[in-house]
Amino acid sequence: MKKEWSSRWLASSQPRKQRKYVHNAPLHVRRKFLSAHLSPVLRKRYNRRSLPVRKGDEVMVTTGSMKGRKGMVEKVSVKEGKVYIENMKAKKSDGSEVMRPVQPSNLLIMNVKMEDKKRGKAIDRSAPKEAGK
Repeated sequence: MKKEWSSRWLASSQPRKQRKYVHNAPLHVRRKFLSAHLSPVLRKRYNRRSLPVRKGDEVMVTTGSMKGRKGMVEKVSVKEGKVYIENMKAKKSDGSEVMRPVQPSNLLIMNVKMEDKKRGKAIDRSAPKEAGK
């Protein structure tokens, strides 16, 4: 098995090769792995199933002990592949609190931050065309 990452890699049924692809991927490719599903309302509006999560989006946790909790995304770690949400904290043994990382696949985007022009254009391209235009 080759050591370096390749963008021409198509697929494999072997879990070790799938893990290797994700682990060795460069950061600009890993960004796409940080996508979360859109809520049904946003899915209809933007005609897309998912979007990469970014700071400022409002999300809801869909699985785990924090299921059902909503919050704003405070930090997205591309290197770790984790998302940090503002009111999701864990208590350490010394009593201090730290932000708890969440997998983006366990999130549902409830509200999208649209201040970025590039993100708006990407969503507009996939949005349904209005009749008569």
